[in-house]
Amino acid sequence: MSGKELPGHIAALLQRQNRDGEGRAADSAGITWQGRDLSGGGNPLHTFDGDDGLAAPALVRAREALIAGEAAEADIVAALAGVRLFVPVLATGEGDAEHGDKQAEISLISIRSNDGRQTMPVFSSVEALTGWHPEARPVAAETERVMLAALAEDAELVVLDPRSEFPFVLRTPALTALAQGKPWTPSYADLDVAQELEGILPECPGVLRLEVRPAQGIASATASGEPVAGGGVGPELLVGVVPEPGLDDVDVRLAVASVQAALGDLQLLRERADSVTLTVLSPQPPR
Repeated sequence: MSGKELPGHIAALLQRQNRDGEGRAADSAGITWQGRDLSGGGNPLHTFDGDDGLAAPALVRAREALIAGEAAEADIVAALAGVRLFVPVLATGEGDAEHGDKQAEISLISIRSNDGRQTMPVFSSVEALTGWHPEARPVAAETERVMLAALAEDAELVVLDPRSEFPFVLRTPALTALAQGKPWTPSYADLDVAQELEGILPECPGVLRLEVRPAQGIASATASGEPVAGGGVGPELLVGVVPEPGLDDVDVRLAVASVQAALGDLQLLRERADSVTLTVLSPQPPR
């Protein structure tokens, strides 16, 4: 996600990132995060004793492999299962909510994607969190709890490490699967989805077959502009409509409309595909 998606007050805060004397990320008092013990006693919002605040090695490897084109976005989702993440919170009102002051409150931070969807930012490390929002406090929890909190906040997207070299967006089916402790298969690689789509062909006159592919919306890019085949906001699933040979333009449009209408009745598709786009494909032989 780009900086344009952030609310103005958060964007303003990003202009004054806290650093210590050596330029390392620090808290609002100028104390560096590097080497700090984020255990429960030192941070009442944190229950992971001995945590060094760094990203999980398996997650780092999965992200590097995706950028290098050696892994799929499903591999990052799989690497997220069970790891510790950080959710950013802000103290609001007066007092110190961390130390029991009931006049103060702690609030989660949420943003909106370019298409207006509620989005929760989460972070793999304290460095990534404080680099994004220097006033935010890290609250640590397992991925499953973080995703449950995102769903409870009506988030449709979760973005991992916004403003980092490679932000990764979790679309609704992926974050739902993580919240439930289940593996995630992208809809464009889901055999059950493909079978359900095949079942609507009798309802779609003029349609020879349907082809399922990743939509261009799954693509993203690193901060330096390197394209990555995964982690985008969507659309996620491309359904290619292959019309029967010999149809004129009007019949092709009617065929596509029949597919569009039939898709709305597919419960499995609604659950497993974040967003769907239709396109007309030439009636070539199946691959």
